[in-house]
Amino acid sequence: GDVVAYEGGLGAGKTAFTRGLAQGLGIREEVSSPTFALVNEYRGEHTLYHFDMYRIEGAMDLESTGFYDYPLDEGVFAIEWSENIVSELPAGCLRITIERLSDAARQITIEGDERFADLGD
Repeated sequence: GDVVAYEGGLGAGKTAFTRGLAQGLGIREEVSSPTFALVNEYRGEHTLYHFDMYRIEGAMDLESTGFYDYPLDEGVFAIEWSENIVSELPAGCLRITIERLSDAARQITIEGDERFADLGD
């Protein structure tokens, strides 16, 4: 039932971050960007639903994607371009902002879920 909401420009590393998340969930499949499919589903110890909201402009567009048909209370939802659906994100979701500083450096800001308060800066 966890929701990870990513923000960050093109090439920031949202999909790369999701690959690491998938490994942590015991998923052995190759994780790829869901840009054209809008959602990729991966099964491991927990199910990972990986969404791309790049082309979504609000709640009306979101309805047409089938987003509301997925079991939000089950598995883990990783949502790229979450800023496009901010009004539809559940309270308490984990917000991860990835800022590309250079080809090899990123600044990652994690906000939200109190379970991660001890991660530090």
